[in-house]
Amino acid sequence: MFDPVCPSDLSPIRIGDKWAGMIIRCLEDGPRRFSELRVPLRRVTAKVLTQSLRALERDGLVVRRVRTGGVRHVEYELTPLGRSLLGPLDVACAWAEAHWEQLLDARESASP
Repeated sequence: MFDPVCPSDLSPIRIGDKWAGMIIRCLEDGPRRFSELRVPLRRVTAKVLTQSLRALERDGLVVRRVRTGGVRHVEYELTPLGRSLLGPLDVACAWAEAHWEQLLDARESASP
């Protein structure tokens, strides 16, 4: 999913927008700051990442927390509802991996 040669728009199963599944995976191990999300999601612009995080927050999948105490910063974390998507994402990723060549072939044959 995070392979630089893997086109993220090839993913046939989407939750929310194009980046939502990858954001959920990035938050799987706990809260992360925006700048920490930018590292594995290097191909997404800051604007689009912000829009995706807001949509995930609106849908109840992610919570945004402002931390104070010294330096103020914002962290994003999966809610229990967001965490419940990890299992289905595992299944979807396994399916995509098993059918990767077919997906690539279909995409290439549809290109003008």
